[in-house]
Amino acid sequence: MAYLTFPHVAVTGVAACVPKQIEDIRRLDLIPASEREQHVAQIGITQRRVAPEGLCSSDLCYHSAERLIADLGWNKAEVDALLFVSQTPDYILPATACLLQQRLGLPKECLAFDVALGCSGWVYGLSTLAAYVDSGSVRKALLLVGDCPTRNTSPRSTADWPLFGDAGTCTALEFCPDHGGNLCFHLGTDGAGYADIIIPDGGFRNPVQPSSFDYEDVGNGNYATRLQTRMDGMNVFAFALSTAPKSIKRLCERFAVDIDSVDYFFLHQANKMINDNICKKLALVPGRCPSSMNLFGNTSCASIPLTMVTQSAHDLATRRLKNIASGFGVGLSWATAYFETNSITVPQLIEI
Repeated sequence: MAYLTFPHVAVTGVAACVPKQIEDIRRLDLIPASEREQHVAQIGITQRRVAPEGLCSSDLCYHSAERLIADLGWNKAEVDALLFVSQTPDYILPATACLLQQRLGLPKECLAFDVALGCSGWVYGLSTLAAYVDSGSVRKALLLVGDCPTRNTSPRSTADWPLFGDAGTCTALEFCPDHGGNLCFHLGTDGAGYADIIIPDGGFRNPVQPSSFDYEDVGNGNYATRLQTRMDGMNVFAFALSTAPKSIKRLCERFAVDIDSVDYFFLHQANKMINDNICKKLALVPGRCPSSMNLFGNTSCASIPLTMVTQSAHDLATRRLKNIASGFGVGLSWATAYFETNSITVPQLIEI
């Protein structure tokens, strides 16, 4: 288990952007009309945002970054680092972070690279970028985290198609030599479960071939091609319920965090059943564990910052808060962070 701490880093702002297009799960022809309300109640998702053709996760992150930079009053010339976390990049190569550095007009001396992670991606990205900032060599940095999972989800799968939504976010980090946000992390990986959430073809292990486009029966009356996400729901459910509560407890024990003093627990927005059971295991009342999945679906790596922006913006912008964030899923991987915020900048949700 990896435990990390960075005392000289502050989270100073967070912004989020979603597509304007809304898809109502209760009107999906994929689900029989008689089962739609029950389906919505089970997964906790009423609607989701869907990016139209030509709109990518990098575009959503770009608009989040532009707004946040402007509201913070940052000089772009002072941004030293940009990290892009996504599993829906613009290209196989080059890294999308390079395109975003140019598009945002950041200095050529700005370090920029990608991290390919999904559900745990925001916390992993936060820990990676915090390591640079804590050194003092990087003074201001942007964490761009976003995904468009609707692009690689099968429209013939009731298990996956209604679940996912698209979003992009930006989180600002700054070096604080005296007192930062007391960032602490607990990170882990179990690659034995790599096939529990997977797109089988399209990489270099299994290149695209004509049969990759054929729909196959993946169980329970659902069909997907080998270029679309496949998920073993039961294995993922068991993994999330076993891992997330333990990770949160271990982080609190390791860094002497009083779990009862934490204001907000921002969980990856997997589905209602998973998150309700995690909260039950931790004895958390609903108000301490905000949810955004009802309106946006499971937005993969963007779900934690999107929840912060849409559900807790007022408190984040006006109060000093103690927060825990926990992401878990594809990999299989998990990541939990404790961080404090003090009246940070949180622009209103952007829609494009």
